Amino acid sequence: MFKEQKVIVVMPAYNAEQTLRKTYDEVMAQRIVDLVIVVDDGSQDETLSVAKRLPNTIVHSHKVNRGYGGNQKSCYRLALEQGGDIIIMVHPDYQYTPKLIPAMASMIGNGLYHCVLGSRILGGYALEGGMPVWKYIANRFLTLVENIFLGAKLSEYHTGFRAFSRKLLEQLPIDNNSDDFIFDNQMLAQIIWSGYTIAEVSCPTKYFAEASSINLYRSIKYGFGCLHTALIFRLSKMKIINSKLFPAIRR
Repeated sequence: MFKEQKVIVVMPAYNAEQTLRKTYDEVMAQRIVDLVIVVDDGSQDETLSVAKRLPNTIVHSHKVNRGYGGNQKSCYRLALEQGGDIIIMVHPDYQYTPKLIPAMASMIGNGLYHCVLGSRILGGYALEGGMPVWKYIANRFLTLVENIFLGAKLSEYHTGFRAFSRKLLEQLPIDNNSDDFIFDNQMLAQIIWSGYTIAEVSCPTKYFAEASSINLYRSIKYGFGCLHTALIFRLSKMKIINSKLFPAIRR
């Protein structure tokens, strides 16, 4: 709880049996989280069994894999149903440190922002934390292009550590988004489209064997998806096209 606001952490899980418990323990150690929601996306390991043994946790399972975006849709729906006021997504692979949860929650809970990102780029420690050079270069290129097209100044669009207010999640048309990895990017574009300012905090990250990572093919597909999202955003802003991703804003 933060200032009488319910804090819920959601974890979109897939084959995370080796790191889920460690991530959960650090989440709860922050002492402001009221509830954890784990959505298992048809894992092939013991992720679901590990999740069911975690106290103060709601576990939801997809019988078949719906994709990273489909998993998040379930996460946010469940968090809103459980009365969450501050909803924070933490990947259960322990790549992002949950120790930043109090800082991110306070930025939302004090009414300063409706979205806060844990950025791997701010602070300049991404490469030292183990980010592959090719991913770093791709991250910087995509971020530059997206900032130009979206009219923003974010340090990155590709982090998996995010905090949202209830008000924001209720407004975003996330059901129109992809069920794949590009969901993350579409969601941030929708937040900017809706006129909200996105805050960032520097977040140290770890890259190791158990941390989740997509292969080269899916990374390339994701990259083109980011460019496509940015282009659709700009064309919609110019009123050249209509897109279900960026519906007319109600004033």
